[in-house]
Amino acid sequence: MSDEDVRLRDVVEADLEVFLAQEHDPEAVRRSRFPARPRERFLTHWKTRILDDPTVFVQAIMVGDELAGNLVAWWEGDRRFIGYWLGREFWGRGIGTRALGLFLRTEKTRPLYADPFHGNTASVRLLERHGFQRSGTVRHGDDEHILLVLHDPAP
Repeated sequence: MSDEDVRLRDVVEADLEVFLAQEHDPEAVRRSRFPARPRERFLTHWKTRILDDPTVFVQAIMVGDELAGNLVAWWEGDRRFIGYWLGREFWGRGIGTRALGLFLRTEKTRPLYADPFHGNTASVRLLERHGFQRSGTVRHGDDEHILLVLHDPAP
């Protein structure tokens, strides 16, 4: 797969049904330790807290003509965080690596934080590949997550 096969675009409301299905994948839930939300709660969150918030930067990940997932940057207090979600059929193909590289060219806020579940080694490796460094741990409920931070200026 060449770099041209992966691109980012703005999220449109029609994408939300695909994102919902991806969030409900049992293996994705297990790896991320992020519980799938009921449909209406999911849609409300996306419409009001992501798409309607001008401080949130969100992009759809496209592989050819297929919607593969999304990348999101948002503020929590004085910290800018990123998160992402890829459909399982797109895992292990280098798509996340290319998509995050494209995203970080536009999302220039530094420091930039991420906090994946400690057991999601693929996600931790993806972030570290892009220069994120471990800076501690945080708890979300009963789960330990690794706090990673990107200090380097955007390329």
